[in-house]
Order: sequence, then C-alpha cells, then structure tokens
Amino acid sequence: MTFQIVEVPGFIVAGIAARTSNAKEMTGAGVIGMQWARLMQDGVLANIPNKVDSSIVAVYTDYASDKDGDYTFLLGARINSARDLPGGLVAKSIPGGRFALFTTNKGPGPKVVPETWTRINSLPPSALPGDRAYRADFEVYDERAADPQNLQADIYVGLR
Repeated sequence: MTFQIVEVPGFIVAGIAARTSNAKEMTGAGVIGMQWARLMQDGVLANIPNKVDSSIVAVYTDYASDKDGDYTFLLGARINSARDLPGGLVAKSIPGGRFALFTTNKGPGPKVVPETWTRINSLPPSALPGDRAYRADFEVYDERAADPQNLQADIYVGLR
C-alpha cells in the first residue's frame, strides 16, 4: 500500500458531527452513511459560511483511544472563520502536522473508502514512519469525487 508523507497546516472544518466507532460502523448501526445522506439531502454544504474551497472534508477526531475506540465523525467543509455559523453546525480546529497521505482506488465511495481504511488499519506499526497520532485523520473529496459511483479521495492519517 503506497502513501506519501506530507506536512499539513492546521485548518478549521464546519459541518455536522456524531460519535461512532469502527465496530459500530461494521454492524449496520453506524452513523457515517446517515451523515453523508443528511449532508446531501439537507443541503448542509450550502449553509456553511466562509468556505475556502468546494471540497467536502470528513474528519475523524476526539479519539477515545485508537482505531478501536469511539471517535467524532465531522462531515463538512474547510472554512476560514467560524463566525456566523448557523445552528446545528459545529466547527472544529484540526491541528497541523505530519500525515501519511493515502489515495483510494476509483469506484463507488461507500466501497473504496472503507476498503482503504481497512487496509490502513491493518498496517503493522512499522509500515508507517512514526506512530499514528489519533488526534485527527481526515478525507478530502475534491473534483475527483464529483461522481459518487466513480470517485477517488485522499485520506490523511496523522502521525506523531
């Protein structure tokens, strides 16, 4: 599995958030799919002010422990200011730092993104140049994700 190491400056994401875990997501009682449906059906992106670009960002943060614990899933967009944020939306500062950048295969989002995460979570610790930080990991859905049935996304995994 190939990746590159990149330095990412800190940024702010605004959107909708929910607590979940990888175990819950595997049962069919997960929230990630419901958050995506809500984002698209309720026009959440259109209500986010101060967007810096048109990409959708999905953040995994506030980890209770590691990949096996609960975390917050925040789905929305990068913003340059959390001022004037409508009710129901949350903003979170994502710390900058060193990340391993993985790119999914092309295909249906609900298939290729979880497959990539499964491979990432199966990597032995020695495969990455440093331990996972479990502060904030995120996915970026840019113009390559315009067709949800044939998308490609970038996954950033925070390192210590």
